[in-house]
Amino acid sequence: MKVVAFGVFATLIAPVVALASEDIADQYPESELYSKPIEVIPQVFSAIGATAPPSYENAGHNNNLSFVVTEAGVVVINAGASDALAAALHTEIKAVTDQPVVLVINENGQGHAMLGNGYWRDRGVDVLAHADATAEVVENGHFILQGMQNYNKDRAGDTRVEPANLDFEDRYDLSLGGVAFQILHLGPAHDPGDTQVWIPQWGLLIAGDIAFHERMLPIFEHTCTSCWIETWKDQLEPLMPTYVIPGHGHPTNLDQVRRYTLDYLIDLRDKIGAHIEEGGDLASAYYVDQTRWQRLDTFEELATKNAGRVYEEMEWE
Repeated sequence: MKVVAFGVFATLIAPVVALASEDIADQYPESELYSKPIEVIPQVFSAIGATAPPSYENAGHNNNLSFVVTEAGVVVINAGASDALAAALHTEIKAVTDQPVVLVINENGQGHAMLGNGYWRDRGVDVLAHADATAEVVENGHFILQGMQNYNKDRAGDTRVEPANLDFEDRYDLSLGGVAFQILHLGPAHDPGDTQVWIPQWGLLIAGDIAFHERMLPIFEHTCTSCWIETWKDQLEPLMPTYVIPGHGHPTNLDQVRRYTLDYLIDLRDKIGAHIEEGGDLASAYYVDQTRWQRLDTFEELATKNAGRVYEEMEWE
């Protein structure tokens, strides 16, 4: 097996989060990818996406596209937001190893996780997703595709909606080339069918969107924040990973994602809970104090929306 090493990512255990700016230009202009994949730990690579929302400038690469090289093939985590992104990632994989891609995992049903599925399926590669993520793609995939086509214009190419051909409910185990993968659905969190890839022999968690640290996490209308907290405490925390590749932002450690995910959710719910106890309404809930988190990217876009959605959730708890 040919493997080209790019060097271990040096900030994995840094005690302070290194913020990524939405204003950083494309870091890899010769590729459709926003950034060139880096070797996080031996055999594990990730192309770190922009922290800005998806746009023509970043080609929709605003999440992490990761892959694991084994002696018997390559496992890819996230198909990419378009055929072009999937193809660009495939080019990078082939520069690292001569092993074929044997499985692609969608971390959820969002566009940047699954719109590249068609590229991989056309090459005979199986695509795996949680059953709830697949249901999301089947129900809303065409709207998600249209959204990508609207911002990506000519860069959208011939991308199509292609649901995963394999799915699972709680756990999918894979042993490949001496690497034991546990593909997990730890429980309800950020999005339907959130999927985590746990490699216990390396202490590595490819966490997907259950974990954030450089950009503020988004809370959707369907997000249950109390469930997210429970899933984190009961299921994620006991894994005690050494290395964490989140869905967005640079590889880091458990302390960092705990601080900016679990602690943020608890803090916001505490603030909204106190606001409700004092008789506060939805209109004023948008402005509860979140200055503790203002250094996070996308704070301006998400902080007030998050507060409003947590108020609507907690009002009837």
